[in-house]
Amino acid sequence: MTTIDSELAGSPDTDRIAEELDERVDQLLVEMPPKSVRPEIFLGEQFDRGLAWVHFPEGAGGSGLSPAFQQRVLSRLARAGAPFPGLRNVIGYGMVAPTLVAHGTPDQQHRYLRPLFTCEEIWCQLFSEPGAGSDVAGLATRAERDGDEWVVNGQKVWTTLAHLARFGLLLARSDPDLPKHQGMTCLLVDMQASGVEVRPLYQITGEAEFNEVFFTDARVPDDARLGGVGEGWRVALTTLMNERVSIGGGVAQRSQGPIGDALRLWRERWQGQEATSSYGQALKDRVMAAWVRSEVTRLTNLRASQARRKGTPGPEGSVAKLGFAEENKRIYELCVDLMGAEGMLYSSDYPKIRPEHVAIGTTDVHKAFLRVRANSIEGGTSEVMRNILGERVLGLPGEPRTDKDLPWKDVPRS
Repeated sequence: MTTIDSELAGSPDTDRIAEELDERVDQLLVEMPPKSVRPEIFLGEQFDRGLAWVHFPEGAGGSGLSPAFQQRVLSRLARAGAPFPGLRNVIGYGMVAPTLVAHGTPDQQHRYLRPLFTCEEIWCQLFSEPGAGSDVAGLATRAERDGDEWVVNGQKVWTTLAHLARFGLLLARSDPDLPKHQGMTCLLVDMQASGVEVRPLYQITGEAEFNEVFFTDARVPDDARLGGVGEGWRVALTTLMNERVSIGGGVAQRSQGPIGDALRLWRERWQGQEATSSYGQALKDRVMAAWVRSEVTRLTNLRASQARRKGTPGPEGSVAKLGFAEENKRIYELCVDLMGAEGMLYSSDYPKIRPEHVAIGTTDVHKAFLRVRANSIEGGTSEVMRNILGERVLGLPGEPRTDKDLPWKDVPRS
């Protein structure tokens, strides 16, 4: 019995729910064989049967169950080869969807959640700006009310998959006379609307997963506002906490993922040489230490995923994200060392392309070594994660914030 199954066991109610859930998954797989049904059709059926996010409300792709049941469904579908929307619509699936459930109107949930889950509508997140990265609340993009519409002007940066996105979750300044955390409003933006321009940002891999987005008098209807006027920071917190869980909180199988690449390279190139080579022995020690750290991170994430309940995740998401980012960098540095001189060559030749997916789970170790540099920046820097853990978990004094109560327009900006 897996750890997740053992959490669900122990009472007649949970055993009964788990059994009924298994039957529903089996029925879906029989009636919609993943190998012969188009992904969007399969995912649409999965959503309609309440198996998209089982902890979401009924009618919103869920069944109103405990989040502990979600991993059970995902594991069974993955073993059957079913499509997973979190790979193609990573922002929509892991960040926008829970925000819509927490803050959206019934009409908004009905309009957006199903095509989001089927990946017919890709989403992006429009938070960071050139002058507001780690301090998101300092953003300057303006949203000004004009009757039943909002007029948006400004610039966003590092917007993942904006070149593919149909919609974007935008955080904008709606009242510059209020302190920076109070004067923001969240809008659901049509990325194909007039006044919205997306430009690629090529990264160290040679690909442009990220983009900068410019708004020039772009108009957004007020019924596309998510949450109340001036409540953008509360909405954004839900997105940001789910983002950290989405990036760092995945529970991989033992010895898979980045550490699986290191183990494979060790077996292919060094196993058996440690007895005759001091360098080989040193590499073996590093591989063993990396495996232990990876397993500790995996088990910590598993415990945190079981502890989470419906709603905005707590600081465990920041623990997972920090561990994920820093360990990935260490593991792929080890992988490059295991490759010897070959590790200095980048086989992909730095292609200037705009990819269809985020580079998650790539089999190219050279590319992964370059790509994981971003793990300690995207979704909140490792420095920000340490501040969160220091203040919210350890109870340490917060950093001085002299601009917290000032009107945003009076806060000095570079």
